Amino acid sequence: MTLRRTLAAVLILALGTACASTGGGQEGSAQGGDEEAITLGFSAWPGWFPWQVAQEQGLFAKNGVKVELKYFDSYTDSLTALATGNLDANSQTLNDTLASVSGGARQKIVLVNDNSTGNDQIIARPGIRTVADLKGKTVAAEQGTVDHYLLLLALRKAGLSEDDVTFKPLLTDAAAAAFKAGQVDAVGVFAPFTTTALELPGSTAIATSRDFPGAIPDHLVVDATLVAERPEAVQALVKTWFDTTAWIAANREAAVAIMAKRAGVTPEEYQAYDEGTTIFSLEDNLAAFADGTTDANLNHQAANIAQFLVDSGLTDVKPELDGLFEPRFVKGLKP
Repeated sequence: MTLRRTLAAVLILALGTACASTGGGQEGSAQGGDEEAITLGFSAWPGWFPWQVAQEQGLFAKNGVKVELKYFDSYTDSLTALATGNLDANSQTLNDTLASVSGGARQKIVLVNDNSTGNDQIIARPGIRTVADLKGKTVAAEQGTVDHYLLLLALRKAGLSEDDVTFKPLLTDAAAAAFKAGQVDAVGVFAPFTTTALELPGSTAIATSRDFPGAIPDHLVVDATLVAERPEAVQALVKTWFDTTAWIAANREAAVAIMAKRAGVTPEEYQAYDEGTTIFSLEDNLAAFADGTTDANLNHQAANIAQFLVDSGLTDVKPELDGLFEPRFVKGLKP
């Protein structure tokens, strides 16, 4: 499994330097016509595994776009690859995209894949029943990841700060293992590492992304140059996404088998993640891209996250939001 969703602020030191490799990316076959292939990255998250279905069912080619699909064992490496020009498009969170932009990356959000609605969790040992109970306790998470961000949100809601806990930075898989072994009191992890953490008898999730609606949206993010030079290809990618979700709905068993294999879990385990990831329809996308003042509106959520990243010290520079959201491709599919 990959280590997912590391805030790109810790990676932007790589901007302006050559990326030696895609850092564990596994290449898929290119599909489509004679045009240069678009390189599309994704990593382990239930909202992104549909891209594997798109590839295996030939849906990119159906829409006339040649795609080289790259799976990353490290989500961090996929962020770096997009930021340094080694990908044309990537699957990444709003948080990480904002951090990349604050570091100077020129990126466009063209699609909302999903919202995390429970698959990011703060899990605690027996005896710790609320976030407030974490005061004075040791909490592990991958520093700078979106689950670190979830921890900060949960602590703030409980009237605490990171200074009120002993924060132990560990890679996500190591953090889950340390918690299971009883080495820390609580852990911030995402699916599928939630499954590992919850193997500690009596452990329970005391906060999840469900508690913060809209705080963790996941996106198809493309390099600004691709939008400018090949908008028809971006449109084809977006259309392929919705063709894929329709295929999954009509062929659920086969689709789950494909996605579970890519995830390295059983189909039964994969289906347990369904409720914690809300896949966005075209209508959901249109609503999210619309300007508004609720957490469901991307412009509002981005402004909140941008300020939070600065206030929490997760990035030094507040990202520029003008031009970040590019809704024309989902609007191009509007009936």
